[in-house]
Amino acid sequence: MLRRDDPLTEHALRPIPVLEAVAGCVPPRVVSNDDLPSHWETSDTWVRRRTGIGTRHWADEGTSTGDLALTAAEAVLAKCATRSVDLVLVATSTPDHPIPAMAPALAAKLGLAGVAAFDVAAVCTGFVYGLATASGMIASGVARRVLLVAADVYSTLIGPDDRGAGVVFGDGAGAVVVRAGERGEPGEILGFDLGSDGDGHDLITVPGGGARDRAEPGRYGELDRHFRMSGREVYQHAVTRMTESSLAVLKTAGWATTDVDRVVAHQANARILSLVGSRLSIPDERILGNIERVGNTGAASIPLALADAVARREIHAGERVLLTAFGGGLTWGSAVLVWPEVA
Repeated sequence: MLRRDDPLTEHALRPIPVLEAVAGCVPPRVVSNDDLPSHWETSDTWVRRRTGIGTRHWADEGTSTGDLALTAAEAVLAKCATRSVDLVLVATSTPDHPIPAMAPALAAKLGLAGVAAFDVAAVCTGFVYGLATASGMIASGVARRVLLVAADVYSTLIGPDDRGAGVVFGDGAGAVVVRAGERGEPGEILGFDLGSDGDGHDLITVPGGGARDRAEPGRYGELDRHFRMSGREVYQHAVTRMTESSLAVLKTAGWATTDVDRVVAHQANARILSLVGSRLSIPDERILGNIERVGNTGAASIPLALADAVARREIHAGERVLLTAFGGGLTWGSAVLVWPEVA
């Protein structure tokens, strides 16, 4: 019999992170490929062939990341038996202000003033990093319930002449509640794989607007405050890193790729998603996504895709789910969980 002070007993009694609810939102303005700026010289056929995107949502003037985050947070809390949480996390690369973090203000607007709150900055990998943070806080006993919101308004960062990034990115927010549960419970989050490579920091970047800009007057111009991405190099890194990370987390969980019922990857580019699935030998019908309708929404893309899959009844309780993402930093990460019964 295990004693309560035995390390194995302590591990067995440790709270297990469980996904309780998911929700998402996008701004109402729909931008089709035909609506893109005429001087970008695109066409619906051209954009779909290169990215798989048909429409995206862009925030109207006056709508910020915080506004979308609040809407998503309210939506996910409405699905829970209680609004009470011990920690609020916001994953974003487009915060309303450089200082302070968005999470404390979001908590206050939700009537959660006084709880711990902070931001997670891992670009498009932000949701997976945030989910790992939430899970760690629960496993350590620091929190029993965590609200994680991933939100980005990339349309505010796109340069006026940047067709490459402009056709890809949309705006949106997704939110989940993670709570302490028991081993084997539906929604159990089973493991993570996280990584980074700072040598590639300049492949996905907004060079200006930060402390380096202020420390070196004259080095950065107005255009340096817009998003930049080296598309071809990012493509290769994304496929390789998401594939390797997925295999690593599956090994941690003791799953084979054939055990995976659903894959929800960062919605970066339809060709990337297909190639990752191919390298994992996972059929296309098991790969869920909504990139055709919303584009690349940064950190919000995975929870938005999950919320969309729930609404469309494309994901079901008991299914084994793999999440994987790649983003600026460079960063990447994957997670595995058993899907719960959610509305």
